[in-house]
Amino acid sequence: MKIIAKSSHDSSFSFSRRYFNWKKKVEDDDDDDEGEILTFSLSSHFCDEAKEAGEVRIVPPPRKKLPVVSVSRLRSALSVFGKNRSVYRSGLGTKVVGTLFGYKSGHIHFAFQEEAKLSPAFLIQLAMPTSVLVKEMASGLVRIALECEKKTGKKGVKLLEEPVWRTYCNGKKCGFAARRECGPEEWKVLKSVEPISMGAGVLPGNFDGNGDGSEGELMYMRARFERVIGSKDSEAFYMMNPDGAGGPELSVYLIRV
Repeated sequence: MKIIAKSSHDSSFSFSRRYFNWKKKVEDDDDDDEGEILTFSLSSHFCDEAKEAGEVRIVPPPRKKLPVVSVSRLRSALSVFGKNRSVYRSGLGTKVVGTLFGYKSGHIHFAFQEEAKLSPAFLIQLAMPTSVLVKEMASGLVRIALECEKKTGKKGVKLLEEPVWRTYCNGKKCGFAARRECGPEEWKVLKSVEPISMGAGVLPGNFDGNGDGSEGELMYMRARFERVIGSKDSEAFYMMNPDGAGGPELSVYLIRV
């Protein structure tokens, strides 16, 4: 809107006199000039004059509200998404469940789970015989190091998704380890020891009621582990002692070089 003053002496605007009260005040007796002082009032007199002048007040349109149906659908979709994330999440947190198991005449399996009821996020089979690992653990602290090679042409592979690892137990090379998917046999073992939070023991060869037990007894050890991420190429799992005293009896290191 373009506004033009009436004269150089009166710099006020024609429309402003309707809504503002102008008072004249003499600044000094010797000074013949009179100044105009502007006073602004937000009283009801302002509204009355606006109505008398026939002015039309523009009321801003009300803010649009989402329909109740769309809001309810959005909330239900978000709730379902949150439930699905909790059920199908595949990552590991800082506290995980670790299980060592294997037949006496076979090889050791190592599984890490976010929770006991979830499928393992990391499951490997070591080339080390079960009897050898049992002897190492009976002698004292055990440090297992798993190393894999960084492939230059293959990017975006997470450390826990590497398929093949070189294995070291207390500094001694123990062949290779292979990452495996959790099959029916491995899942039966994990379900059998699911109620156990920490401990070691032996399961009979036909612990699930199937088979003749020809493979012998199955040994297991289960505990809570603390997961420490050094970088995208290094992680460590430290077995947590329930009493909090002493260092971890078993530690597993994953390194990509």
